[in-house]
Parts: sequence; structure tokens; C-alpha cells
Amino acid sequence: MKNKIMLLVILLTSFMSCKKEDGTKMLYLGHTLPQTHPVHKGILEFQKALELKSKGTLKVKIFPDAQLGSEREVLELLQIGSVAATKVSAATLSNFVPEYHILGIPYLFRDKNHQFDVLEGEIGKSILEKGSKFWLRGLCYYDAGSRSFYTSNKAIRTPDDLKGLKIRVMNNQMAINMVNSMGGSATPLAYGELYTAIQQGVVDGAENNPPSFVSSNHYEISKYYTIDQHSSVPDVLLIGTKYWDNLTEEEKVWVQEAADESAQAQKKFWSDSVDESMKIAKEAGVEIIIPDKSLFAEKSKSVVEEFAKEFPEMAPIINKIKNN
Repeated sequence: MKNKIMLLVILLTSFMSCKKEDGTKMLYLGHTLPQTHPVHKGILEFQKALELKSKGTLKVKIFPDAQLGSEREVLELLQIGSVAATKVSAATLSNFVPEYHILGIPYLFRDKNHQFDVLEGEIGKSILEKGSKFWLRGLCYYDAGSRSFYTSNKAIRTPDDLKGLKIRVMNNQMAINMVNSMGGSATPLAYGELYTAIQQGVVDGAENNPPSFVSSNHYEISKYYTIDQHSSVPDVLLIGTKYWDNLTEEEKVWVQEAADESAQAQKKFWSDSVDESMKIAKEAGVEIIIPDKSLFAEKSKSVVEEFAKEFPEMAPIINKIKNN
């Protein structure tokens, strides 16, 4: 904690004078993932591409492993201008920018191709721009895969198997409502506490994508992994408007191009990581279950209907995505 506070003090005092004597500008980017994660590898591509395009005049300093705090804490640092950029889940971002709630709707996307046709097209770009009024400008989306259930002692083959099970979810209303609609008991819990919580029986399981399931070592204490793919919430690469507005028009082009290029490279990193993660889980003895996803989708319809009632202005966007 002491080291984190000292680091934040350094950033706070140096950010607004980020232009160095040699003419270079430093972009501080903090995120919560480990350096082995495919999203971190995508961020390294962003770093490399931006420094290449700017001929070294725009440099990126990356702070991984939650060095600057949780996703929410780093978003707040962007808003006040202490940090330039970050990568967060669209689920976390939805607490700041309401339109990102849409991307957490269960079974919103038909498949991976449909998802990225939407995200990289007019609809996705429009959502990225919505954050600017909250000082959080979206640059691009990173593939964060599809979230599925994993449990320690009871296999989930149909939604009925969720009854009576405490399932850890992110502190996000859409995720909470989804698990509850399927019959489970949604239990918001800090991610860092989850391993011990499963091990001690505080929760019966959780839901996440394969790379996170393995990198967190949750596969060591979870016997079953049900690939129901109930949500495909992307990660978002963001830049604070306080930093963005101080860039020249040419520098803005470089930043956006570098982000777009990194997003394409990150997709391959993600795909490779999914394959490797599933292999590790199987070799560790985890039973991989492929259920009838339509049963889970049917149970979660009420979540979509309630969301459309609560946010009627977003219903046209949902329909547009489904008809894309």
C-alpha cells in the first residue's frame, strides 16, 4: 500500500508536465491484469505501435498488476487527469458510462464474428464516443472472450443445476440479475478474494473466460467448467480526455491508429490463450461441459426485458445489434 501511494504521488506531480525537455510526451497506462495475460500483450502492441508512429515522441509507460489500484480507481485517476490511459472491462465502465451496460446483456451476440462486426462498426464506435462526456474516451475494444460457469463440487448442465448455488459475480447489476434469473444466488465479491472463497466454500463457483479461469489458478479448485458462454463483455482501451485534449491532431491520429492495430493483434493473442487454457484445464482433470446454451438464453430473457424497461432509450441500440 505504501509503495502504491508513493507511485500515485509521483504520477500526480508529473502528469500535467508530461512533455519532457527532449520534446517527448509520456502516456501513463495502468491496468489490473498480469503481464502474462493476452490483453497485456495487446497493450504492449499499442505501446510499440505508438512509439513507432510518433518516432519516439509519444512514449507509453505501463503499470500492470493493479499497481495503480482497481479498475474503478484507475478510471477515477483518468477523470482527474492523473493517469492518461487504462484498460477496463466494459462491465466496470458501465458504472460510469450507461451505454456500456448494453454489452453485458446475456446472449447479445450470436457468435464472435457478429460481436466484432458490431464493436468495430458504427454501433461500437458510437458507444466508445459516449464516454467523452464523462472524461473517458474509448479507443478500441479488446477481446475478453465469453464468460462461463465453473463450480467446485456440482456440475452445471442445465440452468436448474444453478439452484441453491452461490456464484461469484462482478459487482455489476446486469451480472447479478442474470445469475439470479437462471436460479443461482449471485454473490458479488472482489476478484482477489475468490480463490480462497471457493476453497473455503464461501461461494460454490464463479463465471469467467478460460484464460482468467486458468491464470487465476481457479482451475485447481474447480472440478467443473460449463461452457455456456452467457455473456461476451469486451475490454475497452480508454484515454482520459484531459490527456487527449492536450494532444495535437496528428498525435491523436497516431494514438487511434495504434489502438486499432493493437486490437487486431490482441485477438490472436486471445485465441491462442483460450486454446492453451482449455488444454491446461483438461490436463488438470477439470470436466469440460458443453450444455445446450438455448436453455440458459431462455432463462435470461427476463434480464433483457427488465433492462429495456429501465433504459427505454437503449432499446433501439439493442435491436440494432440483434439485427446487425
